Amino acid sequence: MHIADVTMFHAPSSGGVRTYLQAKRRRIAAHPGLRSSLLVPGAERDGLDDRHTLPAPRLPLGQGYRFPLRRAPWRDRLLDLSPDLIEAGDPYVTAWAALDAGQRLGVPVVGFYHSDLPRLMGDRFGDAVRRRLQRYVVDLYRRFDGVLAPCRAMAERLAEWGVNDVRVQPLGVDLDTFHPDRADPAWRASLGLPADTRLLVFAGRHSREKNVDVLLRTLQRLGRPYHLLLMGPGMPTRVPTNVTVVSRYCDRREVARALASADAMLHAGTRETFGLVALEAMACGLPVVAARAGALIENVPLGGGMLCTPRDDAAMAEAVDALFLNGTAASGRHARRYVERRFHWDRVIDDLLAHYATLVPAASAGSYRDHG
Repeated sequence: MHIADVTMFHAPSSGGVRTYLQAKRRRIAAHPGLRSSLLVPGAERDGLDDRHTLPAPRLPLGQGYRFPLRRAPWRDRLLDLSPDLIEAGDPYVTAWAALDAGQRLGVPVVGFYHSDLPRLMGDRFGDAVRRRLQRYVVDLYRRFDGVLAPCRAMAERLAEWGVNDVRVQPLGVDLDTFHPDRADPAWRASLGLPADTRLLVFAGRHSREKNVDVLLRTLQRLGRPYHLLLMGPGMPTRVPTNVTVVSRYCDRREVARALASADAMLHAGTRETFGLVALEAMACGLPVVAARAGALIENVPLGGGMLCTPRDDAAMAEAVDALFLNGTAASGRHARRYVERRFHWDRVIDDLLAHYATLVPAASAGSYRDHG
């Protein structure tokens, strides 16, 4: 079985979707009889092994993302690849190209609804835009042979809108990279903080839905000995004195070392469709204090952290104090065990491949059924 992924959500500093696609490609390579192709935007047309790019313009202030404008080149490249199944990872031009290619090839096309487009744009531009985009999403995703959503809340929302038979397909965590053993006392000391500092961390891109301003107000309320480390591109530089900023892209190992060396994660995001960085923190043995919203409700377990009222810095500060009052070590151990049981990448991708096999004719999927 040959699986092709196509998406614009793939850039040098991109997050969960890129991580998911890399994990999928690694796992597919370990299965005899399976192969994968990845088609994403780039500066020029290129093809290296199983990764292919087509030229697309950069998005202004888009943190390296590129936006395809014409459907035909993407459809034609997928036709050239001639896969047995196509997965579209965004709701834009490449999704329509995937549907066109799938129809011409006579193969199933799966749509992965990674990002809640109507809510994200509705937050910025109002309810009229939200309603229009909701209609667009329904029209698009009803056309797919299968629809995936990364959490139960997203699947239920699509069902409410009229998209049927949505499969909840969680992402996973690299449990070797994100591990308590990544803790580095020397790194923590390099921050120049007192030994009794209660170190909090948030890693990610600075976007409106992450509510970084809530984190800053929370630290103003908490004061010392709490200290927050913000890691990621575009982070604000005017911050309280008990906040340190690393305003650039940080690779996975750097993030893992910071997470494992901290005491807890703060996450104020309210539009998370999976909240991968929260699970990575838990894999590093950190409890998480997060907004009671989106996928964080599902993925921050009782005993592995605390949830609080969204966009409420007073409530978040109270939750942080309560977490440290009860002790973070036991919560961190529980968080690690929770992620180990549910989100190992091999298990996640094998479940997905088994689902693919139900969509692909037996002649194409047989090799996975034999070895899966």
